Amino acid sequence: NVTRLPWERCYDKRLWPRMDLSRRKSLTPPMLSGVVRRQPRALDLSWTGVSKKQLMWLLNRLQGLQELVLSGCSWLSVSALGSAPLPALRLLDLRWIEDVKDSQLRELLLPPPDTKPGQTESRGRLQGVAELRLAGLELTDASLRLLLRHAPQLSALDLSHCAHVGDPSVHLLTAPTSPLRETLVHLNLAGCHRLTDHCLPLFRRCPRLRRLDLRSCRQLSPEACARLAAAGPPGPFRCPEEKLLLKDS
Repeated sequence: NVTRLPWERCYDKRLWPRMDLSRRKSLTPPMLSGVVRRQPRALDLSWTGVSKKQLMWLLNRLQGLQELVLSGCSWLSVSALGSAPLPALRLLDLRWIEDVKDSQLRELLLPPPDTKPGQTESRGRLQGVAELRLAGLELTDASLRLLLRHAPQLSALDLSHCAHVGDPSVHLLTAPTSPLRETLVHLNLAGCHRLTDHCLPLFRRCPRLRRLDLRSCRQLSPEACARLAAAGPPGPFRCPEEKLLLKDS
């Protein structure tokens, strides 16, 4: 469960690990102080008016934060991630943030400019993140190349409704040189209209894949998806919905 109680009444420590401030137009200083006092492992700030200064203040005081949801926030606010330490972060949700293109994502993925060779952050700020949600962003394959290099431990990746994701993107994700080829368990490509049937055999290169969402991909035929489900990478998938492929672990 996620804490949504008034701050002055949230005394039960069992409610503190996951805190939800989503869809609040403004975040007051007492709210932010309350979050820091409770030191949650997961924090949802989606669709809020959080400012860059507020987010920076929070992240500098939440060193144990493992999950951060910022979907629907402004890039001006989210850009605070480029300067904040995120040593424990495992899940980052950046869905539907306006005006995020390759240059902005590059700021988040590249190592800090003052990183020296040999330091643990040399692979980038998101090197320990296991789940990354980027739905609805205007990223291209240039961002995916950076992702492969600087976020090599991803097991779950959401690229749904990314207008520039197509067959070449799948080639990148599943290439022999891609670390994600061996780590991806969940991949969401729903609504990526540039995907065609030609890319489907490439998913067989991902042996750990358990969930592949291809719903609303207009150029993918149900018949080709059914053939992939029957073959699997390896072993068959089940299809509870058309173009949604699931495999029981």
